[in-house]
Amino acid sequence: MKLPTGVAGKSRPLLAAVCALGWAVWSAGASGQQKAAPAAADTSDYVGAETCKTCHEDMPSKGFYKNFEESRHYVTTLDTKKGPEYHGCEACHGPGKAHVEGGGDKTKIFTFKNASAKDVSDRCLKCHEYGNEHANFSRSVHVQNNVSCVDCHSPHHPREAEHLMREPQPQLCYGCHTEMKQLFTRTFHHRVNEGLVQCTDCHNPHGGSLTRQLRSTEAQDVVCFKCHADKAGPFVFEHQAVKIEGCTSCHLPHGSSNPHLLKRSQINLLCLECHSFTVDMGAPTVPTFHNQTQKYQACTLCHVAIHGSNSNQYFFKP
Repeated sequence: MKLPTGVAGKSRPLLAAVCALGWAVWSAGASGQQKAAPAAADTSDYVGAETCKTCHEDMPSKGFYKNFEESRHYVTTLDTKKGPEYHGCEACHGPGKAHVEGGGDKTKIFTFKNASAKDVSDRCLKCHEYGNEHANFSRSVHVQNNVSCVDCHSPHHPREAEHLMREPQPQLCYGCHTEMKQLFTRTFHHRVNEGLVQCTDCHNPHGGSLTRQLRSTEAQDVVCFKCHADKAGPFVFEHQAVKIEGCTSCHLPHGSSNPHLLKRSQINLLCLECHSFTVDMGAPTVPTFHNQTQKYQACTLCHVAIHGSNSNQYFFKP
């Protein structure tokens, strides 16, 4: 649209100022978001895995290269799309030219033995930072406690080959989480020691957005519902304890001396931890006709749909 001459003339300084301000804001944002491109690797500094093999194949009690050929990391040598900094031994230990020319000088290459947990993890995450499994590792509890990747994984001498673990589960986890070992020996427990359930079925050791690094289902429900789908709902009438606090409001997830992994030996005592207020306070009292010492020894004798109901607000049997 063409403006009158007078108006257009007065508008030009304002328009120019607005454009200049917009350009400045955009430039600042663009420069803030722009990341410096990583420096290209000098291919002449890389000697290749076959060169490493000449010294490390038959080392007494080690046999690094032999184990490497049998590990999942060996596929890096077959990747033709990435440069030598992602191939074989040098993908983890860095360029080996100076190391070779120095007669095996360890100071000329990255060694994991005395490196800090951060340096070790940063080097592993160069390849493993993508995907849901490792995306939250930088804020995981393991990082906060100075645990690195090689504390659990062994690239050269794994005892569990699929994930290069130093020990199979649950023995590996028990090395630090000793308090959990006795829970799985209780009368009622998830069958972790029997090998039917693994710690990593419920927890993501590489970090997550939920407390205790718990996993979640595809519907973003608590991980318990992955196996106990019949308790997930949605229900017309929901048990607030399950909805707000989750399964652990009533159950001990690892092991218990009580059936159904309950926190208390008597179901009534467990229920009364929440249902012990007056009606005026919003929660019902125990009806006077409930003689808990005789007939009504378990609330769930009547309130059978305790996880939620589609037919009764008091969770009675349909």
